Amino acid sequence: MGVLKPFLKLYHRSEVRGLENFPDGGALVVSNHSGGIFAMDVPVFAAGFYDHFGYDRPVYTLTFDLVFTGPTASFFRKTGFIKANHDNADEALRSGGVVVVFPGGDYDVYRPSAERNKIDFDGRTGYIRAALNAGVPIVPTVGIGGQESQLFLSRGTGLAKALRLDKMFRAKILPVSFGFPFGLSAVVPLNVPLPTKIVQQVLEPIDIVAEFGADPDIDEVDAHVRRVMQRALDQLAAERRFPVLG
Repeated sequence: MGVLKPFLKLYHRSEVRGLENFPDGGALVVSNHSGGIFAMDVPVFAAGFYDHFGYDRPVYTLTFDLVFTGPTASFFRKTGFIKANHDNADEALRSGGVVVVFPGGDYDVYRPSAERNKIDFDGRTGYIRAALNAGVPIVPTVGIGGQESQLFLSRGTGLAKALRLDKMFRAKILPVSFGFPFGLSAVVPLNVPLPTKIVQQVLEPIDIVAEFGADPDIDEVDAHVRRVMQRALDQLAAERRFPVLG
């Protein structure tokens, strides 16, 4: 955090709002995901969270297995990233940890810039079962600005299928973007993210059992979570005067 916070504050002018409403104990933070390969959602949230609560409450992030390969694997493990499965989520939540999940995953983080202010989890609802199993609230959180770090043109689902990446690497997307300094990119070459202002809004916690009963309709809960998040993201978008500048 000592290294990251100055970068986040100076380069991305990051803000995290609404932490005064954060519940005690374990909680599942459900957020949209932005910024492509250089997504700053976790560093921005963690920096704001630790500033507010200190370091006694660990923040974990559910992520895909590929993060734990290569030379950066140790760094991610030491900073709270854990493999995205129900066992890990349950253990972290029951221990009183704060767990961040991005239900939309790669589908969300590479959404086209024209949809930058749209909440879309691609129909994924496993996060609700994770919260129910551990008996913790969902804390919806929305971020704006990350998807302005470059111009995201397409998820490239058709391109990935044509190149048979889905068969060879189980990759369903091959995102195409335009940025600095290389211009057009299909993941590589890696463009430098623009210094876009990133703002996150932490919303009121949702107690699923209290609001929807002990045996809730999962689709109904998911629709409610996305609706609450979309309303908040629309408000952030209305406040934003210029792309990148904020």
